[in-house]
Amino acid sequence: MMSDLVCISPIDGRVVAQRNYDSDAALEAALDKARRAQADWAATPLEERKRHIGRFLAEIERMNPELVPELAIQMGRPVRYGGELNSMRERINVLLAIAEEGLATYMPPQEPRIARKIKRVPKGVVLAIIPWNYPYLSVINPVIPALLAGNAVMMKHSVQTLLVADRVTEAFRAAGLPDGVFTSVHMNHETTARLIAARRFDHISFTGSVRGGAEIERAASGTFASLTLELGGKDPAYVRPDARLDFAAQALADGGYFNSGQCCCGVERVYVHEAVYDDFVAQLEAEASALVLGNPLEQETTLGPMASVRYAETVRAQVRQALARGARQIIDPSRFRAAGEGSAFVMPHLLVNVDHDMDVMRDETFGPVIGVMKVRSDEEAVALMNDSSFGLTASIWTQDNEAAERLGDRLQTGTVYMNRCDYADPYLAWAGLKDTGRGVSLSVLGFEGVTRPASFHLRSI
Repeated sequence: MMSDLVCISPIDGRVVAQRNYDSDAALEAALDKARRAQADWAATPLEERKRHIGRFLAEIERMNPELVPELAIQMGRPVRYGGELNSMRERINVLLAIAEEGLATYMPPQEPRIARKIKRVPKGVVLAIIPWNYPYLSVINPVIPALLAGNAVMMKHSVQTLLVADRVTEAFRAAGLPDGVFTSVHMNHETTARLIAARRFDHISFTGSVRGGAEIERAASGTFASLTLELGGKDPAYVRPDARLDFAAQALADGGYFNSGQCCCGVERVYVHEAVYDDFVAQLEAEASALVLGNPLEQETTLGPMASVRYAETVRAQVRQALARGARQIIDPSRFRAAGEGSAFVMPHLLVNVDHDMDVMRDETFGPVIGVMKVRSDEEAVALMNDSSFGLTASIWTQDNEAAERLGDRLQTGTVYMNRCDYADPYLAWAGLKDTGRGVSLSVLGFEGVTRPASFHLRSI
């Protein structure tokens, strides 16, 4: 009998893992246990909760030699990059360091015989729906702040990375987290929507597609549960005339092609000032052409397959449309013989002669494709960067800090970078606008989504 959930490796199409959906009775029991466990967990001192999270990180570090090849087999990221441990370590350590500030009681002005305070208290049971593209790192943003704040968490992970759900559960168990405080569940879309609509969750965090986010919003309508939704992206970059072109080309190639372009904040469109356009495109072409497409289990591979054939076909369709409308591919396909129709292996694409009538410059590609347009001025660049239904990050490549901030103030985006891209700074709020979603994770502000304010007005008589 076929299982409900089947993880297929993009490398060779083999079955990696299979799971069945949890029964309604099992889910109800898990929800009841989470609700009971949450009360005791919320009463646990913050320093003790932090120690549990520190032990969780230590367990992930211990497992990492096994996690790296597992990741490659499940979703295609090359083993040479060492998995997600370094980024997880940075992100968790920052969240541990700022938790006290993020959860601190606010003390307004006091009066004789009147004590005022606003406490940050946990919301209760949090549902975290996790994507496959950064399957460990994407756990950190919603789960760690929720646990630090005293919530119980139920995690629904992607079918493409089933083994990650097992590993995260194992690490939390080894860290001594009380039973019921964290639970991994397997649910279909219908069951998830039904439980949300039944008010079984106090907060829902979802990372995924715009369509998926809209479905979550519909399910939660009228429940008054709060939502954090990190959805699509079409992140732009602007290369100014004073940019360090060699540095910009290297960084933007990494920002566009790393993880086969399957990054929520990956660079998908680049606007280059006409004064440096030819030189920049030549350097970006050299960077892209140097990538090695192949088996992600081999150390020399720098570009693995996309996570599934389905995603690869979406990318190919966008590229075909762009070429049919006049775009030009400047990467020699003969350098990437591993790529091919019907497979998950997609060569890096660098397209010029593109415009905003092409899907590849407007719709999320989520693959190893960068479109490059020539612009005449800062004004034109800003207008084109804002001409998108998404707004997660945008980068400006310049040696002029004031110009970067001045232009950044006009960009419709959650994060503005100068001379950096494809990075979530855990000290800063990770948020987007337009179709990118709603709510905030990371930074001290990220604790607000998983807590509620409880006001105290204490009058002495």
